[in-house]
Amino acid sequence: MTTKQQYEQLCETIWHHNRRYYIEHAPEISDEEYDFLYKKLEDIEKEHAEWITLASPTQRVGETLTDGFHAVSRKIPMLSLANSYSKEEIEEFIARMQKWTENQFVSFTAELKMDGIAISAIFRNGIFVQGVTRGDGSQGDDITSNMRTISLLPLQLYGEHIPSYMELRGEVFMPRATFEKLNEQRMANGEPLWANPRNAAAGSLKLLNPKEVAKRGLSIVFYGVAEEATETIDRQSKVSPWLRSMGLPTLELVATCHSIDDIWAFAQHVHSIRDTLPYQIDGIVIKLDEFKQQRNLGSTGKNPRWAIAYKFAANQAETKVLAIAVQVGRTGVLTPVAELEPVFLAGSTISRASLHNEEEVQRKDIRLGDWVWIEKGGDVIPKVIGVDIAKREAHTIPWKMPNACPSCHTPVIRVPEEVAVRCPNENCLEKIIRHLAYFVGKDAMDIHHMGEKVIIQLVNKGLVLHPSDIFALTREQISTLEGFKSKSVDNLLKSIEEAKRVTLSRFILALAIPYVGSGIADILASHAGNIQRLHEMTEEELKKINGIGDKVAQSVVHFFQRKEHRIEIERLLALGVQVESSQIFQWKEHLFEGKVFVLTGTLEHFTRTEAGNKIKERGGKVTESVSKKTDYVLVGTDPGSKLEKAKVIGVAILTEKEFSDLL
Repeated sequence: MTTKQQYEQLCETIWHHNRRYYIEHAPEISDEEYDFLYKKLEDIEKEHAEWITLASPTQRVGETLTDGFHAVSRKIPMLSLANSYSKEEIEEFIARMQKWTENQFVSFTAELKMDGIAISAIFRNGIFVQGVTRGDGSQGDDITSNMRTISLLPLQLYGEHIPSYMELRGEVFMPRATFEKLNEQRMANGEPLWANPRNAAAGSLKLLNPKEVAKRGLSIVFYGVAEEATETIDRQSKVSPWLRSMGLPTLELVATCHSIDDIWAFAQHVHSIRDTLPYQIDGIVIKLDEFKQQRNLGSTGKNPRWAIAYKFAANQAETKVLAIAVQVGRTGVLTPVAELEPVFLAGSTISRASLHNEEEVQRKDIRLGDWVWIEKGGDVIPKVIGVDIAKREAHTIPWKMPNACPSCHTPVIRVPEEVAVRCPNENCLEKIIRHLAYFVGKDAMDIHHMGEKVIIQLVNKGLVLHPSDIFALTREQISTLEGFKSKSVDNLLKSIEEAKRVTLSRFILALAIPYVGSGIADILASHAGNIQRLHEMTEEELKKINGIGDKVAQSVVHFFQRKEHRIEIERLLALGVQVESSQIFQWKEHLFEGKVFVLTGTLEHFTRTEAGNKIKERGGKVTESVSKKTDYVLVGTDPGSKLEKAKVIGVAILTEKEFSDLL
């Protein structure tokens, strides 16, 4: 007969072997022996359910589904780090630390910057009791059940002097090997592939069934303590050894540095081995070593003053062009796309890259079968940057755009003053699908639950060919779609109904008038006031508006002259679409009036759309790219290459706090 003491000893034995296997990578027993111990534990718990605690190894996976995730407030906010992209910016950070601490010999800890999902984990008396996502910093989602499925996370800590309460900071991630294996399975099952390990980890943590999360092979590391957990830990450099002594997984590479040379040497070393690591990183993190100094400096409200991230530039890789396909866009523009031999780059497998237009392909002389160099713009969008001519095979020929649309086979048209090649057929199926996808997109009508796969089904069934058809869909029609049951039908109908109220700017954008993007749509809406007035405006009236050129004015007038477009707008309104008639430009003589803004990174208190609307209400303009005409770059967390370009050009850079003050 098993005693409770023997049961607790068995739990401790299994945790010991978990640590030996997952953390120390030195297993003492075979898998079969481990499975025998685990089965024995399960058998004991079937007879003595009253003995089971949260510290049992069997409690990794919850037995029931949750309805969702509830928000959890933190005692100490979980802040994001300010980013740097050059050695000079790191030097500026060091100089600030020396000035603020009044010490020329400051110590720093340099660590890997994991590209995963930031989390906090709470332990009470050494037992893991709660896991929370970063969220907005002050509160996040409770993902305790899902974190319990992570094999590397010990549910009970062992060691001396374990505090009664600890809130640790760390990162959940998906190892590269696991990511590749799961993506292969998804491809075999016909499921959409994950873009990169970080996205895969984020999606996995938000699954409602912990048993499904357990199949995703997530991992975890810890690198921070949210508060003074013990008097013996007074420096960041002591955190990793202390956490490891309790059985917690920590960062592999950590360095104590005293100068820019030390930090830069560490950064260069990490960059050189970046692609050999079994997980994805995007830089290093530099922190003041002493906790006392950290507390004295505090934070700005969004970022700690005592730490900074140095982000690596985009990686490059070489791969082969297997084919050059041609896609048809919503306005009929044909875009060449390189089908590539899959290659792993900056955390994800790349198999396709846009070649933009015929002129771009010819300028770079990209040919079928070429070996090309690709990189990720801002570590996000893959692009071909050049051809390895030395590897070019003999008898290859320059690529040319087809003379007919690949979808409907209509002869294409080439407008002399344009780079673009267009399909003129209004009934081109691929053109219709792209137009509908654009119409329902978040910047236009923002109809949730209607992605491209749903649109393709609706078009193939003949249920939707024009945007107005969406608002005439019935429950019975939607129910015929594959994968749509009662709840999903309700969700889509609700989204369609909610989309009927739309601003004039977004409605104009949704109409897909050639040359009219979001910025032009805002300008037109602010001057026209309502859709009827825009319809009536002449080319001369439109050209008098600041920001509207000849090409846009001609396009708008031509659009409304076409009878089918007027009929479509009338049908949209007849089916209940309500276009708000309001002037966007509401402020007079504001600092932002006439100023050009570019937004980059994630803002804490605004979405990009909200921030853009604030700018436009005050007479400013928002564009996508940084140029000498840009007045301000508004920077959030994890900004892209736009920030670097702004610094080179000398454009004024605004933090979110500075932006809010100027509002």
